[in-house]
Amino acid sequence: MIAIIIAGATALVLAMAGTPLYIRLLVKRNYGQFVRDDGPTTHSTKRGTPTMGGVAIIGAILIGYFFAHLVMGELPSASGLLVLFLMTGLGVVGFLDDFIKITRQRSLGLKPYQKLLGQFAVATIFAVLALRFPSAEGLTPASTHLSFVRDIPWLNLAVAGSALGVVLFAVWANFLVAAWSNGVNLTDGLDGLASGATLIFGGAYLVISFWQWRQTCTGGRADFDAAHCYSARDPLDTAIIAAALVGACVGFLWWNTSPAKIFMGDTGSLALGGALAGLTIVSRTQLLGAIIGGLFVIIALSVIIQVTSFKLTRKRVFRMAPLQHHFELKGWNEVTIVVRFWIVAGILGAAGLGLFYLDALPRLGS
Repeated sequence: MIAIIIAGATALVLAMAGTPLYIRLLVKRNYGQFVRDDGPTTHSTKRGTPTMGGVAIIGAILIGYFFAHLVMGELPSASGLLVLFLMTGLGVVGFLDDFIKITRQRSLGLKPYQKLLGQFAVATIFAVLALRFPSAEGLTPASTHLSFVRDIPWLNLAVAGSALGVVLFAVWANFLVAAWSNGVNLTDGLDGLASGATLIFGGAYLVISFWQWRQTCTGGRADFDAAHCYSARDPLDTAIIAAALVGACVGFLWWNTSPAKIFMGDTGSLALGGALAGLTIVSRTQLLGAIIGGLFVIIALSVIIQVTSFKLTRKRVFRMAPLQHHFELKGWNEVTIVVRFWIVAGILGAAGLGLFYLDALPRLGS
């Protein structure tokens, strides 16, 4: 519990105090945001705002996590290191994308295939390693089962054989990583929207991971039966990462809220998406995560619906996609959209936590 507090507090202080220093560095180097001409006209005032703020978020999370372990005198877990690898690796891909946009003053950074290859490489390495490093009880950071509140016994990707199972899991992991990273990336269109929604997600997973740790099947906890305990390999370490994630997002949001002094850019959105994907995988709650992070899902679906409709019928469902820009063109104030979307994110996060709690009720009542 102390490690969770240390990680969250450290990340919060670093992000809040370090971001303005980083802003000064970016302004000095003239690393400002490029704004698309076909976007909402209200965004023209954002041109030149420092971007690549994801560096501050990533740095705060990493330092918060490792500082907590240093203070407690404990080694990081395999699950924790893999989630951080996924976050940082995708952050590097996003950083390269942002850097090219800024230095060449254009809306396109990496070419689409280059971006996809980078995401694929990081996600595949994560997937392969996540099925290794068994604990004393034989648990690995991830499993080849699909999961909701815990692994679903009859949805095992390895049923056809261990080698094929690894390949199928890698495909599934790549899908989750692409979905979450692009979901956060599409949500990052208004000041504070993505960082606020992410900290809600992180808060929910802090509760889930802490509960899993208290009700773990491992460590000689013979008083819990397999039907109601949780077999995540390192739930306490997952909670520490979630706390650092929340702290970093809160600290960054202080400077990212409207009018934003800095944007997270693809550096931040891809990294945070990777962290969210990693949290759902190592906590064995992959499908539940789609409910808790439902705002990201809705916004991503709005783009899919818009593109599909236009290609098939030459008609648009929304005035503009992603969804937040549709409401901008309807005349909604930016702050109004952000706050209302945060409310939606909070409701969906609470709904996901409710489903998680309902699963625990039979055990609590026994």
